[in-house]
Amino acid sequence: MSCAKWLVGFGFALATSLAMAIEEPSYKLLLQEDRMELRAYAPFTIAEVKVQGSFDEASRRGFRLIADYIFGNNRSISQPDRSEKIAMTAPVTVEAQSSAEGEAWRMHFVMPSTYRLQSLPKPNNDAIQLREVGEGLFAAIRFSGFTTESAIETRTQELQQWILTKGWAITGKAQIARYNDPFTLPFNRRNEILIPVKQP
Repeated sequence: MSCAKWLVGFGFALATSLAMAIEEPSYKLLLQEDRMELRAYAPFTIAEVKVQGSFDEASRRGFRLIADYIFGNNRSISQPDRSEKIAMTAPVTVEAQSSAEGEAWRMHFVMPSTYRLQSLPKPNNDAIQLREVGEGLFAAIRFSGFTTESAIETRTQELQQWILTKGWAITGKAQIARYNDPFTLPFNRRNEILIPVKQP
């Protein structure tokens, strides 16, 4: 299947999922000021992959790899000779990684809350890793439009400045979270920058 056809097929599947009540990670909203929020996330499980290349290249490649896993390129725990489809969730999250080989990124999908790490199907592709993420505090800023490098940089700086004004400590790298299918009009899109923080 060509890349273009695959993206159309995936976009249709994602759009169908988003038309229903698509699941997001559970969190408690602790503070909201305009587009800025402080959230306390409950633990969740992710499927992640690390990819090289520019942000756009890595996003496409990582997207395909994890989508392939949730669409059935896996082995069911209860029936190892069979595959298992996993419901799509939101957001799709990307985070820059340190690499001696050039630009590198980590992309992850949050797995549905009906799964635990031990019950998720095993990936057939070794590039896909399954991992539990513990509870934690995240500062977040929402924005619409395209997730261009300039938009990401601007929103990240805004969020970092807000964090500093609150006296919180940044404990990890910024994450780019996207919630919509590729066919959503830019002004209707929900994007976020998430930064893990610690309060004094």
